[in-house]
Amino acid sequence: MRYLDPKNDLTFKKIFGEHPHLAISLLNSLLPINDDELIESIEYLSPQLTPIIPIFKDSVVDVRCKDKKGRQFVVEMQMLWTDGFKQRVLFNSSKAYVQQMKVKQTYDLLQPVYALSFVNEVFEKETSEFYHHYSMVCNHDTQLKIEGLELIFIELPKFEPKNLVEKRLNILWLRFLKEMDGQRELAEIPADFANCPEINEAFHYLEESSFNEEELNYYNRYWDNVNREITIKQGGFTEGERYGLQLAQIEIDEAKAREKEAIAKEMVAKAREEEALAKEQEAKLQNQKAIELLLSLGMDKQSIAEKLGLNPNN
Repeated sequence: MRYLDPKNDLTFKKIFGEHPHLAISLLNSLLPINDDELIESIEYLSPQLTPIIPIFKDSVVDVRCKDKKGRQFVVEMQMLWTDGFKQRVLFNSSKAYVQQMKVKQTYDLLQPVYALSFVNEVFEKETSEFYHHYSMVCNHDTQLKIEGLELIFIELPKFEPKNLVEKRLNILWLRFLKEMDGQRELAEIPADFANCPEINEAFHYLEESSFNEEELNYYNRYWDNVNREITIKQGGFTEGERYGLQLAQIEIDEAKAREKEAIAKEMVAKAREEEALAKEQEAKLQNQKAIELLLSLGMDKQSIAEKLGLNPNN
């Protein structure tokens, strides 16, 4: 049996956007919520976040839902990291938060919005942590917090289970998303996953035979688009690196040229100084010869100094 990749736009939405109990399982296992705040039921909302003011930007997320308390949950799978992705998640979650406000409603009735984003690339290279939770806390006292937006980013490539016998649901969901790449055929679902009812069910929604031709074409087009973006991104890096090396070489060449120019100016100045010194020595020698000649002719020093324009005391 061939199982498709759950990170694909089609399969991700099929699993978590059509089966509430699986979405609840994923959210409860990975969101930073206490046991007494666990999600019990959800209602799917439109994934399209239309702005209140028409001139503002529309946005679409993978899965959006709310529970009976009114808390909203925005779930996204991002295959490629972009510098603006965090801002996009903040924008979408903020829009979902603002859209709760109804006419004559008071602000204290607004419920939190949780954004759970899986990223299939490493974007925080300075740390080995794969789970990043952002919220609004006081800089001087992180115990003080403004409720409203909770942003969670998970770097799937960094996730490594400490041991394969770990059966906690959050570990199993992350293993499911990371390890299933759609490239292998399995005789049966691995026991680690088969023994978990939610993961076992999710596996069945990945069976290639459960998709029609149109869906499989969409599935393949999605990977084509991802691969094209990877190629463009890598090409941009390569071109940027090449251009950077060219600029660096130009700077090196310019620095060498400036150094040569400075040396040449120094040599010219030194040559002029030596030339001036030589002329001065030549003038002194000529004056000395003239003095000796005039003295031999019987002229006194005062007269010689006046004739040659010299100081008679020297």
